[in-house]
Amino acid sequence: MFFEILGELSSVETFAIGKSIRELPRLRKLYGRGRWRKRKGFAEVALPNGTIRMAEIHWYEASGIGKKEFKIKHFVE
Repeated sequence: MFFEILGELSSVETFAIGKSIRELPRLRKLYGRGRWRKRKGFAEVALPNGTIRMAEIHWYEASGIGKKEFKIKHFVE
């Protein structure tokens, strides 16, 4: 991850569950079976150059496994 999440994620939503996730076979192979969800939320992030910006972040999450593969979809502002 080339950024650091500062503070809490806000406005968290689930927008894909189980078989509607295209990456499901890869996630299960890499991290194990679980009830996978693709989620999104907003948070302030610190970039490598020191800039702090608000961004929409997407990630995968499963109970018992945790949050995996955070990525910035776009910056807000």
